[in-house]
Amino acid sequence: MRLPFFRIATALATASHFPTLTLSFESTPLAAFVSSSPSLPSLSSRPSSSLLILSLLHGSGGTTNRNKVAFARSETTMSNASNPTPGECNATNPPHSYDPEYPGTAVQRLRSVHERVSIIATDNSLNGPWEEVRRRILWAGGLRDLPDAVPGQGYTGHSFNDFNHVDLTTMNDDSSDNLNDGSVKGIAIGNRLGPGIRIASLPELGPGGSWSTCALGCNSDPPQDVAHVQFRSRIAFKLVWVPNENYDTFVLVDDDGKLLATGKPSDGPGALPSRREREMNFRIVQGSKYAVVAENMAKNSKKP
Repeated sequence: MRLPFFRIATALATASHFPTLTLSFESTPLAAFVSSSPSLPSLSSRPSSSLLILSLLHGSGGTTNRNKVAFARSETTMSNASNPTPGECNATNPPHSYDPEYPGTAVQRLRSVHERVSIIATDNSLNGPWEEVRRRILWAGGLRDLPDAVPGQGYTGHSFNDFNHVDLTTMNDDSSDNLNDGSVKGIAIGNRLGPGIRIASLPELGPGGSWSTCALGCNSDPPQDVAHVQFRSRIAFKLVWVPNENYDTFVLVDDDGKLLATGKPSDGPGALPSRREREMNFRIVQGSKYAVVAENMAKNSKKP
């Protein structure tokens, strides 16, 4: 029995796109052909796909109206589609690698960032000269230190160096080219960051990219900042300056506002971002979950 390759390919493609269809038809020699052909994939695990392929292939034999094909929704197949088993084509994400609330999050990369933050939180590197501290924060976040690059083409000289660019965001590849449609207030329309993200991101932390996104809007609930709105991503961490007497200490907190690390640069406050920048940094998080740790630290510093 000779079957056109195009008919076989069409059948296979059609079956893969209609997993919820079940078909029934009279036995034909075609079933034996498909089951014995080494060039066709095993279909035993997908009976509905197998039947659909056989039905489509049967049409190539020139006989029409010989087999009545009944299309019906299968509850069993629907259940299998909504609960894919390992190895199925629609089960492409490893367990816990997808964030349904913020689907733009590069989850594996975020975890890698947290692992690096745990290193710098304990090796005293956050208490050295500010520029060295900042480089360590960039490294932990999966970003290159590119102070001489062109803005928009990987420049990270501003990262954690002002009041606003203090959110380390890990976004997946599908989200890195997202633009601001005006939903993030105080941020330029468009805000094209994709090219810079790809240039500055360190690949060893996992799929997706990193960027120091703007924190404006983070004091809303839910946050209305660049990470959560433009990229639909959680932040891996946020740098918040502690409102103590000199604003010379900072904390890194995660997306829930929990403490990850703290630092007090040795050459502060003179070498730090300006006092105004540090005060504004705390002001934009004030009243939110991201301010709690810094506020408590400031209160404790005032106790005798």
